[in-house]
Amino acid sequence: MTKTVLITGASGFIGKHIVLQLLEAGYNVRGSVRNQAKAEEVRAAIKVHLKDQKSLAKRLSFVELDLTSDEGWDEALAGVDALLHTASPFPLAQPKDEDELIRPAVDGTLRALNAAKAAGVCRVVLTSSVAAVYAQNPVPDEATYNEDNWTDLNSPAASAYVKSKTLAERAAWDFVNENPEIKLTTINPCLVLGPPLDTNIGSSMELVQRVMQGKDPALPALCLEVVDVRDIAKMHVAALSAPESEGKRVIGSSGDMWFRDMARLLKVAHPDRKITTRQAPNWFIRLYALIDPAVGQIVAILGKHLVTDNSRARSVLGIEFIAAEEATTAAADFLVENKLVD
Repeated sequence: MTKTVLITGASGFIGKHIVLQLLEAGYNVRGSVRNQAKAEEVRAAIKVHLKDQKSLAKRLSFVELDLTSDEGWDEALAGVDALLHTASPFPLAQPKDEDELIRPAVDGTLRALNAAKAAGVCRVVLTSSVAAVYAQNPVPDEATYNEDNWTDLNSPAASAYVKSKTLAERAAWDFVNENPEIKLTTINPCLVLGPPLDTNIGSSMELVQRVMQGKDPALPALCLEVVDVRDIAKMHVAALSAPESEGKRVIGSSGDMWFRDMARLLKVAHPDRKITTRQAPNWFIRLYALIDPAVGQIVAILGKHLVTDNSRARSVLGIEFIAAEEATTAAADFLVENKLVD
């Protein structure tokens, strides 16, 4: 019998790719969106890339859900075999009140898990982040992290977003400890790039967009771990048929590159664009952070070589990652081809 999966956040950058791969893998998909306009957006994005378009109307349906409201969750999970919870706020700017990020992330995760329990849905895959892994106190100059590591909320690298992902994932594992019938896997991606399925790009793509447009006179000394969105979608789908992933966190990362090297890569790929490749001294970034709170989020990791171990994704989920460089150039190429950069 064909299984049905509910995916929250179906209209997101990652969500659309997961929907596509679920359909290609033979699942029926019920996607949660904020409104029906978003449902049409997802259908249009998926249809172009789907091999079997004839059965799309029958196999893909939508429900309206809100992370901050109980309305509709019970109905959304009725008759579902598994839940993929990807919905979570991800802004580039630091909010004035960190609870604007933390509360929807934590409450939304618990709302989804409680609804799954009530509906008898025992298989759950949750999209977390390496943000819940790497922020230590103090922040080391160099380190390799794996799934056994957890972010220290007292770390100077613990921004509102980092706290929201850490607390939401902690809440999920605490829930599972109290409700062992729920079989949970968390997917912990790093910076997700690669080609979107449509022009409604995600927040992570805005970083490449900014580099391509030469918005900054110099770049911070940041080590960025990159993963292709197609691999992150593959990890979510693979987890559903990999019982050995139950009860595990799984990091999604292809490799690391310094921000300056990313800009250099894009400059070679797009030599006609005015891409900045110079690196700003750390003292300048720290000074500028006093003016721009968004910059303050990166001060604690300036010049730090912090990377993660992706061996569990390879061994447990069988993922052979697309190279970080390919994911980066694919993102940039998409932006250029779709005229999303000036």
